[in-house]
Amino acid sequence: MKKENQSSVSEFLLLGLPIRPEQQGVFFTLFLAMYLTTVLGNLLIILLIRLDARLHTPMYFFLSHLALTDVSFSSVTVPKMLINMQTQDQSIPYAGCITQMFFFLFFTGLDDFLLTLMAYDRYVAICHPLHYSTVMGQGLCTLLVTVSWILSCASALCHTLLLTRLSFCADHSIPHFFCDLDALLKLSCSDTSLNELAIFTVGVTCIVLPLVGILISYGRIGATILKVPSTKGICKALSTCSSHLSVVSLYYGTIIGLYFFPSSSTSRDKSTIASVMYTVVTPLLNPFIYSLRNRDMKGALERLLHRAKLLSQ
Repeated sequence: MKKENQSSVSEFLLLGLPIRPEQQGVFFTLFLAMYLTTVLGNLLIILLIRLDARLHTPMYFFLSHLALTDVSFSSVTVPKMLINMQTQDQSIPYAGCITQMFFFLFFTGLDDFLLTLMAYDRYVAICHPLHYSTVMGQGLCTLLVTVSWILSCASALCHTLLLTRLSFCADHSIPHFFCDLDALLKLSCSDTSLNELAIFTVGVTCIVLPLVGILISYGRIGATILKVPSTKGICKALSTCSSHLSVVSLYYGTIIGLYFFPSSSTSRDKSTIASVMYTVVTPLLNPFIYSLRNRDMKGALERLLHRAKLLSQ
């Protein structure tokens, strides 16, 4: 196959979702509705947390950053996918593709770290309630979030810089609806061993270690709950972390189900389904999980609606 220098690559072709042409309109409407719901739902969470003083706690501080991350995460891929479906133009500029990949990796890593911070917050609240306000101070929370942003940016930048040194072959078609790192590496004519080493190293840092931290936190939480003598106390302890546990189960359950228990579908379909779950479904469900299963959020929403009603009179 004829090789082309990386600098001559002007654009890539995104093949998109494996759906029939006659179904494009239906899927366009579906994904547009899901994206708008994701944006409005997560922005509502941020608004409620900012306006309601009762929600100015470490848990909701982390949740506001998670909601912002989910909006940004979906906005990296879904709008471009919708534009391609509507215009039937599958091309994306080289610079745009690299930029999209950077932000996709950035917000993926940030999502992992924020879920871990929220698990640690629940661990301190349940296992060390008397020291909670001391341990989870505003300074520490800000530091933890700042470090999460920095680490996520560093990991995404590492992959991006390593990718820009590669040359690509004549075929620039990406069998995906966004610029996926793995798909781009398969198009390269250069040696990708360093890139694969970075994927393994960064993957351990940004995915495996956060998951281990979450499991340890909930393991300690479970051990503490079992020591509670009353059923009422157990229910109260579980209610404080049920929403977060639901999001974690959805997020990592998708990864485990698709990659550790593969089905008979093709690898491309599996990768597409996984990506749709990350970029569309999970960010969409988070606002519903945190609003429908969280008494504080429902109370804040009721107070906001009551305040709006009074102002309109």
